[in-house]
Amino acid sequence: MEVSQHFSYKAKEDYYLVLLAIDGDQKAYAKLLQRYKDSIYYMMLKMVNNKVDAEDLTIEAFGKAFKNIHQYSPTFAFSTWLFKIASNNCIDFLRKKTSNHLSIHTSHESSGANSTISLHADVLDPEETLIKDQKAKLLREVVEQLKPRYKTLIELRYFKEFSYEEIASQLSLPLGTVKAQLFRARELLYNILKKNAGKL
Repeated sequence: MEVSQHFSYKAKEDYYLVLLAIDGDQKAYAKLLQRYKDSIYYMMLKMVNNKVDAEDLTIEAFGKAFKNIHQYSPTFAFSTWLFKIASNNCIDFLRKKTSNHLSIHTSHESSGANSTISLHADVLDPEETLIKDQKAKLLREVVEQLKPRYKTLIELRYFKEFSYEEIASQLSLPLGTVKAQLFRARELLYNILKKNAGKL
């Protein structure tokens, strides 16, 4: 498909990087990531107002975009397509987060007014706890299938809840390397989980 004549020079460059990425060029993926990671991160941060969530959502956005990169059409600039994926993913995240709250309606007879109290549903019933434990067990089994360096990253980030900076310090790695390898680790983890979808 022909690239739009209205594209800026940068948008045209992006399109050629996309074509290279579709052909399996890892450097093209890295360049696209480098170009937009900061912009995506600051957009996510504005939406969720939480640095850790914003970092995770940035990685997820690129994961989804790169996984479906062959579906990109040059009718729109790559950046427009990427930002749309990032913002939709963030909206889904916020929706799920909101659905974890219970709305309890109570009636105050003295005033005759109704009020809504929002409570966080932190307590799981026994069945939910069992399901959660089973999922955690399966997740650990899946993580065991990863290469040692990816396994360590996932364990530090998601089981021990280390920040990216703490992981970089712990493993004596540059922060950028930690983020890039975690991105790859999550991608591998996602592919393994997809194969185990029936068990989850």
